[in-house]
Amino acid sequence: MALFKDDQEVYETIGKLFQDLATDDELAPKFRRANTIVQYRYRDPEATITLRLREGESGDVDLGETGMEPEVTMSMEADTAHRFFLGKVNVTTALARGQIKASGPVAKILKLVPLTKPIFPRYKAQLEAQGRQDLVDVA
Repeated sequence: MALFKDDQEVYETIGKLFQDLATDDELAPKFRRANTIVQYRYRDPEATITLRLREGESGDVDLGETGMEPEVTMSMEADTAHRFFLGKVNVTTALARGQIKASGPVAKILKLVPLTKPIFPRYKAQLEAQGRQDLVDVA
C-alpha cells in the first residue's frame, strides 16, 4: 500500500520540501547551478513537481500543472521519492533497477544527485514538525 493517500499529501510533504529549498539562502544558489528545469513525475499517487533551477532566475516550484518546459525528467513511485529524500535510496542502484527513470542530458542529471544530500535531514525534520512520524518510521 502506498504511503501517500493522494497527490495533496505528496505536495504537502515533498512539494513543501522543494518550496522551502527554493527560498533557502544557503541551498537555493547551489541548486540553481544545475542550470536546468527538472520535473519529478510521481505515481501511486500521481503527482508532478517542477523546479526551475537556473542561475539568475527565480526558483519557481510548480505543484501539479506547469507552464515550465522540463529539460530533465525523473519518474518514480512517490514512495521511492519519499525514501530517497530520507537518504534511504541509492540513486545509481534505483536507476539500474528501473525504480527511477531519468531522461534528459546526463551531465545535468548527474549534477543534481550530489546536491540532494543536505536535504535528507531537513526532510526528516520537516516531517517530524508536520506530525508525520508515520512517514519517518516507515522508511
